Amino acid sequence: MPGPRPTPRPTRARVRGATIAAFVALAPLLPAAAVAVGTVEVDAALPYVCTLPSGPQQVTVRITAAFPERASAGEEIRPVDVATTVELPAAAVAGLTTPEATAVRAETRLAVGVAQDEQRTEVTWSGTAQPVAVPAEGALVLTTTGDAPSLTTGTAGELVLTAGALAVDLAPSAADGAATTPPSLSAACVPAPDAEGRTVLARVPVGAGASTGTPSAPPPSTTAPSSPSPSLPTDRPAPPTAPGTTRATPDVPTSPGAGPRPGGRGLATAEEEAPGTPAPRPDAPPCVTEKPTPMSLSAYVTGYANVRKLNGASLIPVTCMLIEQGEMQIPDTLPPEGEFHFTTLSPGNLSYQGRKQTPPFTATFLTFDFQPVTATMVLEQVGPITIDTLVRVIFSTFDNHLENTVRAPLVLRVLDVKVNGVDLDVGPSCRTSAPLTSPEPEPDKFPGKHLVLLGLGKIPYGQPAEGYVLTGGGPLTGTVTIPPFKDCGADGEDLDRLLTAAISGPDNHVKQIQGQTCSVGIETPPPDQCTEDRQPLVVPKPER
Repeated sequence: MPGPRPTPRPTRARVRGATIAAFVALAPLLPAAAVAVGTVEVDAALPYVCTLPSGPQQVTVRITAAFPERASAGEEIRPVDVATTVELPAAAVAGLTTPEATAVRAETRLAVGVAQDEQRTEVTWSGTAQPVAVPAEGALVLTTTGDAPSLTTGTAGELVLTAGALAVDLAPSAADGAATTPPSLSAACVPAPDAEGRTVLARVPVGAGASTGTPSAPPPSTTAPSSPSPSLPTDRPAPPTAPGTTRATPDVPTSPGAGPRPGGRGLATAEEEAPGTPAPRPDAPPCVTEKPTPMSLSAYVTGYANVRKLNGASLIPVTCMLIEQGEMQIPDTLPPEGEFHFTTLSPGNLSYQGRKQTPPFTATFLTFDFQPVTATMVLEQVGPITIDTLVRVIFSTFDNHLENTVRAPLVLRVLDVKVNGVDLDVGPSCRTSAPLTSPEPEPDKFPGKHLVLLGLGKIPYGQPAEGYVLTGGGPLTGTVTIPPFKDCGADGEDLDRLLTAAISGPDNHVKQIQGQTCSVGIETPPPDQCTEDRQPLVVPKPER
């Protein structure tokens, strides 16, 4: 019999609902041209604590940006020249990279709290960086740049932006450009305790007659935000307690998806909402579970897959994923002292027009660095997909650490090819000769060829989840080998060797983003998770 549904989920729905309502009340959100007479620059160096494979490490995070010095109600407030610099100490560098790693590429996602009077919301500043060399000794400094969403408020009053939780994705590589093992790492960071009172990035006066503001920390008499997730309302409920327990003991969730996560559907900004109404759900293929059980979940996934030989990336379109959440299992091996471990194994299937595959997607590459080639492809599932989750409950902090491994046997099928705009007939059966293959951390337990994606997550006690959580979604990364092609060509022409030479090979980086799941099998699915016809409400955006 399926186990009970996780008790924290109703609380999560109430918290997210309250937050969305708070933001809708924050302002009529309309895009508008920025007309501020000047700008002020932010340059904040803050202490953070990052959860790394070697353990918690204190790092320095420098955040720079420029804001309008003031704005009128209804005018756009857009941060520009946004950059995030993470300085990892030597001890952290040693734990992040293997001896063969000579360079590392970083991506960051900084949660920025937005407050006006008593209203709160949260936006994400995303950044990317080119690979940088791993130093032989000393600190590793990573600087990412990117765009920040604009904000518009129709209400007069000071708008306060505050630095919150930071996610850092790292992809080490060897001297020849090949990915190392592990192929990617993720670190979840929060402001250190001594950052309290220093995390305010900017104060922007809004409204007629507003005085010029400058970014500054709040005065000593002001209560500064101490939560790494300032999007939550100040009157948020206390962390849920399982029946029969007291606040002095940790709540061990029955599912690794317990607890809210930052992002998810995301709170809308000025670019996403119409006045007084929620943003419409983006277009997405149907995602319907025909015969749901109490453990049925559905979600959308999307992302990018590199083709290393072609020095390019292909967008994997938004795809429906149907999941049966697994029951909790206790491992045979004893956990370290002070920890409790449990696992779940959740099977899943891709779903597109009744087939276990992605929608068709098209990508254009310069083959052999000069010939433009456009290919239409699909990824076909040729075996069961599994999501293997290990949850480590740390008794000293009551935090849950999650290690998620997605295994997917997928064949790449080529439907159509154009070379310099001219059709190249590849026939009806052109595909890889075997499933895409990744390094398998447990080959005895999970034999066979399949793609492996890793997602690390954390649920700090009483705080929103960080990283990847099955029911909340998040980033999944891995490295894949594309096998040789077979059965390509028509009218006696054999194109197998041509496609194999151009595409097949190892060390192709994959990054997929899963959206928040919809609990389709329960009597009343939460409205912040599901549409009225029980499809996932959240349609994620791909990230490189």
